[in-house]
Amino acid sequence: MAIVRLRGQLEKLAGGEPELPVEAGTVGELLQQLEREHSGLEGWILDERGVLRRHINVFVNGEPAEPETELQGSDKIEILPAISGG
Repeated sequence: MAIVRLRGQLEKLAGGEPELPVEAGTVGELLQQLEREHSGLEGWILDERGVLRRHINVFVNGEPAEPETELQGSDKIEILPAISGG
């Protein structure tokens, strides 16, 4: 089972859990499952079409990942909003 770490506001929206165990075959499946299981996240990670929002970054074992990235049981996934400013 993969371990997901949500950062910033996403952690708060998921109920304050720092790490969540999730079983999924790909990053895309994992993101869909997170939104189903934690209603506070709905619409924050995926848009209305189920596409990863531009301002959300996903990393698997420290490497940038796409929705089609395959997952292994021991993977560590980090999901964080992009930081911007001027």
